[in-house]
Amino acid sequence: MGKKTVVVALGGNAILQRGQKGTFEEQLANVYHTARQLAEMVLSGQWRIVVTHGNGPQVGNILLQQDAAKEVVPPMPMDACGAQSQGLIGYMIQQSLRNILAEKGRSDIPIATVVTQVLVDKDDPAFQNPTKPVGPFYSEEEARKLQREKGWQVVEDAGRGWRRVVPSPDPKAIVEREAIRMLVENRAIVIASGGGGIPVIEEAGKLKGVEAVIDKDLAGERLAEDVGADVFLILTDVDRVRLNYGKPDERPIDRMTAEEGKRYLAEGHFAKGSMEPKVKAAIRFVEAGGERAVIASLDQAVAALAGEAGTQVVHDA
Repeated sequence: MGKKTVVVALGGNAILQRGQKGTFEEQLANVYHTARQLAEMVLSGQWRIVVTHGNGPQVGNILLQQDAAKEVVPPMPMDACGAQSQGLIGYMIQQSLRNILAEKGRSDIPIATVVTQVLVDKDDPAFQNPTKPVGPFYSEEEARKLQREKGWQVVEDAGRGWRRVVPSPDPKAIVEREAIRMLVENRAIVIASGGGGIPVIEEAGKLKGVEAVIDKDLAGERLAEDVGADVFLILTDVDRVRLNYGKPDERPIDRMTAEEGKRYLAEGHFAKGSMEPKVKAAIRFVEAGGERAVIASLDQAVAALAGEAGTQVVHDA
């Protein structure tokens, strides 16, 4: 029986833990711990893996650095900052994986990071309603000045200051999907679509970067579809999906059909920007023909892939 393909979507805790400063050394240590589980999947001989990841703190720091040095070095647009974060995080993952696999006598397995563009629709309604806060906090006076000078949309963010908000359009296609497929088919471990990918639109047959943020779970699902994955594994900081989260009648879910998931979404069980996009992505993957999707904690990745942990999202009976 041939190997199956799994797209593994790493949550933020795979790279940066709560309470840490975010030094390179801290992040590399976290990635190394995560990479041990990825290596175990590969060494089982059962899986070809494609890895995707978040980039919120990293791209946020890059944007802060751009802002702090704007009088010295011309600042880069958000899509370019996203590309920088893909290279940074991909470098940490591929180096950690290579070192771990070499320890096991498998330095022959190729590993590559693909700087990934994700196509979005220039007419997506999200462009008319930016909702995703990004970058540094400003005083209201500073924010209003930037709004006038740069045409930004700004909002007050939970009493912490004012921030820029950008659109969060739906991912339509992975631009580099054929290159990623070729790498996977030739035994490579691929790291792709980091941070939801670099959002691009198509105008007159040419691609153009846009200032937006694609949800990383929905982009991960798009990647899983486009590379023909069998399983989509979403790793986060909770062990399973839960109904009535944080309430006395909280209930974990071990197995959930796509139809049940849609009902729970409609009932408002999952927090926006947190569990909601993960459940939506899992349902979307299964309904597109994927074998199953799994939502699980990072520390139970291997067991979850084996069907022994996490919430398994499956086809309707």
